[in-house]
Amino acid sequence: MRIAFFTEVFVPKIDGVVSRVTRTLEQLAELGHEALVFAPHNPPKEFAGHKVVRVAGIPFKPWYPELNVSLPRPKIGRELDKFKPDVVHVVSPVAMGLWGTTIAKQRNLPILSSYHTDIAQYVVHLKLPFLEPVSKNYLRDIHNQAHVNLCTSQPMVNSAKALGIKRVRLWPKAVDTERFDPEKSTTAMRHKLTDGHPERKLILYVGRVSFEKRIDWLYAPISQIENAHLAIVGSGPADDYLKDRLKDTNTSFMGYMTGDELAEAYATADVLAFPSDTETLGFVAMEAMASGTPAVAARAGGIPDVIQHGSNGYLFTPGDLGEFTNYLNELLDNEKLRQQLADQGRQDMKKWGWRASTEQVVEYYKLAQMVQQRYDPPSMRNLRDITGMTLPGQSKD
Repeated sequence: MRIAFFTEVFVPKIDGVVSRVTRTLEQLAELGHEALVFAPHNPPKEFAGHKVVRVAGIPFKPWYPELNVSLPRPKIGRELDKFKPDVVHVVSPVAMGLWGTTIAKQRNLPILSSYHTDIAQYVVHLKLPFLEPVSKNYLRDIHNQAHVNLCTSQPMVNSAKALGIKRVRLWPKAVDTERFDPEKSTTAMRHKLTDGHPERKLILYVGRVSFEKRIDWLYAPISQIENAHLAIVGSGPADDYLKDRLKDTNTSFMGYMTGDELAEAYATADVLAFPSDTETLGFVAMEAMASGTPAVAARAGGIPDVIQHGSNGYLFTPGDLGEFTNYLNELLDNEKLRQQLADQGRQDMKKWGWRASTEQVVEYYKLAQMVQQRYDPPSMRNLRDITGMTLPGQSKD
């Protein structure tokens, strides 16, 4: 099968969407499928043997400079026509997804769209609340152009349906339990993460350092739990604010980590603190659990689809920093309980592999082809009213 991907984010960017797309591309190659990837900013020319087409864009400044808003180019249509895809996969559609969806509909191609990011929540966190109703309408209308829509957790399936998105299916979660393994823990990494104080209780945060991730909620536990140390792995627009906010606490800012180094960090920590209340799944929690590190995370979004409270981790009520702190303290002070949750988390994550997840996605591609033969969703008649944007002309790319 030949699949054309239009994705809003791609390597070298590091986040959960990129992880899912790249792991899926690896598995598609191993299964004998071919992909063509349209990606913004400065991606590699190929990934896992699949060609990657760079699409120019502009940074979403000042709100989110790490995100590039892609611009339409005639070469998108030319490259798509040369590739002759069997199906088009639009990943977390915003700007790139708009052009991908439009061009695919012009060519009467089956479209599968995947819902990874709750844009409506993000615009509120980015202090653009006036865009919230617009973003909800936009998400609903662009997703409803697809023949199949995938969500990355059951709570997000429910959320998408409540938003009015149709033809929704669940994209099974997955994690690499070979890379992320408790055996990766090292004394050297503990020294590194604790800034030379390995005897401290080690709390780990992994992810983008941005305001919607609620990292400032970590001030309460790190300032109240005795002999604790917080290691923040990642970077982003909230770096300077958080360095100032946490300057009088035992906190290390580690920047981004990848590969074996990241696996060591997960396995070495005592507990993962994951305060974000905007996650559609929570890859970070899954990777920590696969590494034998229990997580304390917000009871929101897709996280409850990963963490079973009291069985393989803890869930706290978003905004209740007392509860957040108490759960972290309980795990740090009770090694037996911590190990019990860690063992269960590791066992739970072993059930979810990338091969099985990708094979299910391939079945969804086939479903999109079948649906397209019977029904083609109407175009977005009111797109200009909703967004103020103009679609590429029907006779041009």
